[in-house]
Amino acid sequence: MDEKKEEGQAEVFKVADEGEALKIPPELPLLLMEDMVIYPHTLVPLIIKDPRLAAAVDDALAHERIAGAVMLKDKEKGEFQQTGSAVLIHRMLKIPDGTMRMVTQGLAKIRITKVIQDSPFPKAEIEVLEERSEQNERVEALMRAVMGQYQKMISLVPYIPDELQAAAMNIEDPIRLVYFIATFIKMKPEDKQEILDLESAEEKLKKISSILQREVELLELGTKIQSEVQDKMTKGQREYVLREQLKAIKKELGEEDEIQVEVKEFREKMEAAKLPDHAMKEAERELSRLEKIPTASPEYGVIRTYLEWLIELPWSRETTDNMSLDRARQVLDEDHYDLEKVKERILEYLAVRKLKEDMKGPILCFVGPPGVGKTSLGQSIAKAMERKFVRMSLGGMRDEAEIRGHRRTYIGALPGSIIQSIRRAESRNPVFMLDEIDKVGTDFRGDPSSALLEVLDPEQNAAFRDHYLDLSFDLSKVFFITTANILETIHPALRDRMEILILPGYTGHEKLAIAQKYLIPKQMEKHGLEKGDVSFTEEGITKIVSSYTREAGVRNLEREIARVYRKVAFKKSRGEKTGDTVTPDALREYLGPERHFPEVARRTSRPGVATGLAWTEAGGDILFVEATKMPGRKELSLTGQLGGVMQESAKAALSYVRTKAGELGIEKDFFEKYDLHVHVPAGAIPKDGPSAGITIACALASELTGRPVRNDVAMTGEITLSGLVLPVGGIKEKILAAKAAGITKVILPARNRGDIEEIEEELKKGLEFLFVESADEVFALALTDSAGKNKASARRAKGSA
Repeated sequence: MDEKKEEGQAEVFKVADEGEALKIPPELPLLLMEDMVIYPHTLVPLIIKDPRLAAAVDDALAHERIAGAVMLKDKEKGEFQQTGSAVLIHRMLKIPDGTMRMVTQGLAKIRITKVIQDSPFPKAEIEVLEERSEQNERVEALMRAVMGQYQKMISLVPYIPDELQAAAMNIEDPIRLVYFIATFIKMKPEDKQEILDLESAEEKLKKISSILQREVELLELGTKIQSEVQDKMTKGQREYVLREQLKAIKKELGEEDEIQVEVKEFREKMEAAKLPDHAMKEAERELSRLEKIPTASPEYGVIRTYLEWLIELPWSRETTDNMSLDRARQVLDEDHYDLEKVKERILEYLAVRKLKEDMKGPILCFVGPPGVGKTSLGQSIAKAMERKFVRMSLGGMRDEAEIRGHRRTYIGALPGSIIQSIRRAESRNPVFMLDEIDKVGTDFRGDPSSALLEVLDPEQNAAFRDHYLDLSFDLSKVFFITTANILETIHPALRDRMEILILPGYTGHEKLAIAQKYLIPKQMEKHGLEKGDVSFTEEGITKIVSSYTREAGVRNLEREIARVYRKVAFKKSRGEKTGDTVTPDALREYLGPERHFPEVARRTSRPGVATGLAWTEAGGDILFVEATKMPGRKELSLTGQLGGVMQESAKAALSYVRTKAGELGIEKDFFEKYDLHVHVPAGAIPKDGPSAGITIACALASELTGRPVRNDVAMTGEITLSGLVLPVGGIKEKILAAKAAGITKVILPARNRGDIEEIEEELKKGLEFLFVESADEVFALALTDSAGKNKASARRAKGSA
């Protein structure tokens, strides 16, 4: 070790075997090590998990790649030793879980003179301590004694390679020899630190010699104990031979062996299970292996479990479908209100199945907001067809092995969830529901969506191969149903394999019918009440729908009805009089004050606010877009957690409004003097998509012209720079939201006229649909003026559904 000390300058240190001079800075980030000391001139691999240590490593890598390594004295108090080593970080690898793996080389012994930083990582001023190795007869004698002890220790430890002995013999410097040996032997943390703290080579050699002597004595004792254990193992082998002889004696006496009894049982079960040829061949092969393995072997249990899975799977068992179309229709109508398209698709499948028995099972995907009955519809389909029903939730699944299983080479391996569910169903043709397919994740363990490609492909699933079974299993007769809230997050290839059936939200009229026919009788029975205890008027149910819930489905509606029944049950259990009628006026007593109010008129009463229509995972919703102006320099601010697409829509809307400034009566130099701010309330909720384009343009035009937007109008549509209005999706859900909010006129892109034609007349009642092709028509229809010109424009531009 060469050092050059000059005041105010870094220490110069030559790294062993590299030949280039490294400067040790006077200030170093500190690596606080637990029960570990890194010595100068040694290479040590490290694994860093502590974020503070990781930050110190990052700081070192950003500068000279040198850090100070010192051992902790008290982890609780954060106290550490004053002496340590300057270490050079040679290699560093970051693992995805945040762990750092690296190789470090000790450079020189250092002393901490002053701690200058504690957060985010410790940093200190250091002093490099020069260690000189004296050469005399005592030191040489100690070195020979230490080498002898080290060689003896290596001979007693088989896992230490002989190369370490050769490497130690080539070290002539006594201090380096001590550090080399101390790195590879076990000792107490305080002994490790003491070796570093000692100053002279003689003292270090004496310390390492005493530690080596104790280690050799322990190893010799361990060898003696191991020899005694080996004698006992020989005794165990004799017992095994005797057991084998006992088996032969039992055979001569005509008594059956326990393994043979189990093999016989397995063979009988295999015949009864009617395994296909390829499965029977594999079962016979594993059974022959089982006969040759002793019951105490771990492999015996693995093979036994595998054979049990093969036998219990329904290779040939299936239920007989009920092909009565009338009965299927009756069951579906009893369990679910409306959903005509879905019911029609199920009846079509049964009709074709009736004509062609070997038809493969369909793969349907029910897409809709929460609470519309996707999962319960799958149960009704199984009930209508008289098939077994199994459900598997995919929400949050990230491991491909959960679909395909683990190979038998892993300890505790089992088949994947698909095969496990088929076994629970005890039928090879169940109705199999894969819930929440849009919430499948992916990480380093694989992509479950890719594994599902084979399961949900009618051309491939006849030979589905689970990793555990390693045999093809026929899934072609399974009726697969998947559910999702949104389509965008489903893998495109997976989406292509499924038949998409949209389950939109319910209208107020439909919710009223569902409450009367399904929810009220269900909750009455659930709470142990009778018809005379409480009754609901139609107006009361409608009030719950409009003022106490705001959803596409009926889950919250059912919860509110359950709240009413709980209060009635409480009164009845106390002996109080019941028999109340739930009217709109009585709801406050049961459910408290109203939670939702019509706010369109109040929000759009001033210029700069427009009402848009949005589609979310939970169904349709109304969206208020607010715009305001202020003195400034041509800046556009966008707030409300807007996504990238929505921000681009806002910029396109502003550009179009600027091109139409003259026609709209806006000052020509307006944009030179003012800033604009567009905000979409409910700022905690992320929003994205292009369908708010015309709403943003309308809000901007309203603010700049001083003309409020009509409070009975809502709109949706994408805007282009040239002012064209492009079609958007989720029309039915948006119409439901508009109707629930009291909107009477809806502005839609002209190319969405076909979507309106498919909506039921009941839903369209009381709504006027105005179809537009350009943003100019939107301004004419939505912006108010004193002359009433917009009314005439509306009559020219509108198109009723």
